[in-house]
Amino acid sequence: MTTVDVARKLAELEERVAALEGDDRATSDVPPGGDGGGTVGYHGRVTLGGGEVSWQIDAAPERVLALPDRGPVEVLAALAHPVRVGIVRSLLVDGPQPGAALQEAAGLGSTGQLYHHLKTLTSSGVVEQDKRGSYRLRPTATVPVLVLLTAASDVAGQLR
Repeated sequence: MTTVDVARKLAELEERVAALEGDDRATSDVPPGGDGGGTVGYHGRVTLGGGEVSWQIDAAPERVLALPDRGPVEVLAALAHPVRVGIVRSLLVDGPQPGAALQEAAGLGSTGQLYHHLKTLTSSGVVEQDKRGSYRLRPTATVPVLVLLTAASDVAGQLR
């Protein structure tokens, strides 16, 4: 591993720690490298049912395109079902909720249906279960999920 690789990895770790701690300056001053293709990123600070969360990320397109597909595909697949998006919206608006409240909010007839969807959301890292047994959107997923929903709405022509 080269010195540039080590510096980049260290900067990425610092960004992630800063973002987890709610630091607005969670961006790297290490150049992204690559062929000068610029950067792509997003940021946000929201106060919803789960409290205030802030997040910022910037990355070189070459780096994003070189990442393994498995993680992003799992997240996109988890959000690719209307019931799961409904669960996520309910968690965004109302904060952590027990399974029974999510089942009712999603209009599901059985707990089996609910847990099928929750398993997909939790295994992708979008949702987690807290110590009290309630489900919540992972704090580090809040702004990224809102960005995904916003970007998808934009691609679909709903924001213009």
